[in-house]
Amino acid sequence: MSHSAPDPSHEDGSPYDDALLGSDASHWAFGTDFEDPLAGVDTTLPDGVDARTLATYCLMLADDALVASHRLSEWCSRAPDLEEDIALANVALDLLGQARLLLARAAAADASVVPALPDGSPVPPEDALAFFREAHDFRNVRLGEVPNGDFGHTIARLLLFSTARLALLERLTASRDHVLAAVAAKGVKETTYHRDYAGRWFLTLAQGTDESRRRVEAGLAEVWPLYGELLRTHPVEAEVAAAGVGVDPATVADEVDVVLEQVFSVSGVQRPGVPPLAGVTGRYGRDGLHTEALSRLLAEMQVVARAHPMGQW
Repeated sequence: MSHSAPDPSHEDGSPYDDALLGSDASHWAFGTDFEDPLAGVDTTLPDGVDARTLATYCLMLADDALVASHRLSEWCSRAPDLEEDIALANVALDLLGQARLLLARAAAADASVVPALPDGSPVPPEDALAFFREAHDFRNVRLGEVPNGDFGHTIARLLLFSTARLALLERLTASRDHVLAAVAAKGVKETTYHRDYAGRWFLTLAQGTDESRRRVEAGLAEVWPLYGELLRTHPVEAEVAAAGVGVDPATVADEVDVVLEQVFSVSGVQRPGVPPLAGVTGRYGRDGLHTEALSRLLAEMQVVARAHPMGQW
């Protein structure tokens, strides 16, 4: 038995009339009834902390999560099977949630980091930071932005990313900043799953067929040159760590290395011997220096928002 779609021109009207017949399609661009993600949370700056420095640090953590989330979301409908399709989408959603909270914290700490939009724009600060900054304003490490390879490549990257992020979030739960401590506490639970998921799949692929092992080893070799940037200390990270609100990633390097070595040992995979990808005149992702891949990623991610900066839905 077939059913026809409702006719918007029907004299009795249709529940879809407002959606289909509106004269301004830009109302689909943004929601207007989202709650402030930090509503009810104490956003007062801790004593002795510079607002701009804290905001920049939050952008670093947020951009790592946002960019990694977008790359993982590209697996929707393309994963090896339905279960992994859903699993990767869930990891992407977890990271997107972390990014939203951290971007909101950055805006609350220092509103000057938020891009200027037309007067009356309904875009909340965290969305403005996600959709209206240029590539050179993003502070993510370059590991997250390089294009997806095959499933083995994605698993290798997720293993490196989530192992380092988990170690950092665990220490960030002791932050003097109430928001960062709360975001970290929630993120620890999520990222523990991300790391364990990647670790289990890394082992499965490494001990599976010759082809699955070849692919995960090739993926690891491709992303390994970008791994060191996760644990490289930026001056902003050093400053917030000294103030008791952030974490110097270099302080978790040994811990991260132990976990990775356990995975490699059990999997029978050799640690890659490829050298790290150098910066340019001393600048890396944290400084706004990125690969061309980030510009392409942002062009796709930001296109609707930029086309309708006054949009509502």
